[in-house]
Amino acid sequence: MTDRPHIPASPSEDDYAVQIAKAAPPALLAATDPMALFADWLAEAVKSEPNDPNAMALATIDPTGLPDVRMVLLKDASAAGFVFYTNLESAKGGQLASTPKAALLFHWKSLRRQVRVRGPVERVSDAEADAYFATRARSSQMGAWASDQSRVLPERLALEKRIAEQALKFGFGAIPRPPHWSGFRIVPEAIEFWRDRPFRLHERLVFERVGEAWTDHRLYP
Repeated sequence: MTDRPHIPASPSEDDYAVQIAKAAPPALLAATDPMALFADWLAEAVKSEPNDPNAMALATIDPTGLPDVRMVLLKDASAAGFVFYTNLESAKGGQLASTPKAALLFHWKSLRRQVRVRGPVERVSDAEADAYFATRARSSQMGAWASDQSRVLPERLALEKRIAEQALKFGFGAIPRPPHWSGFRIVPEAIEFWRDRPFRLHERLVFERVGEAWTDHRLYP
């Protein structure tokens, strides 16, 4: 029987006192445009996160109603929504095709902040997917053709063999986007900004879409 993993203890009063002493109290969150606030926070994360500041947890629903979650990379964010790309035949691709709703979570540990997003999901246009695919590294483009994402891999060598086959197939020519590879856009209906505060009295600012406008309110921590 293995030992239980070590779980850090909750901060003590002294721990919080040190935290407060080290940092000036931040101004209260104030914004009317959640996408502008998100852009500001992401820009700060780019400067402070050790890697992948655009990483986000993507939650979907499988055919039985069981939630599923994994990390993906944000590739575009605008008033239209949050975009990521994937193999359409992967587990998440199939789940989004059958239940086009999702939730996102950005957690920036270096900033002690997180952003939650919920809403319906739509496919990006072929033009958008083509444009993004063209920016990918050549090896990543070949990988998109070679990988049967989320399906059983008998051995690592099988994947390496398929990548080699794609390299021979395309040679030095341009690699087109596979028909089974595209992007999804989460159209936000709600966006919550969370900021760490001492004694677990965190700050939470929620935006909810009403037509083309946003309403906002605060939540108890």
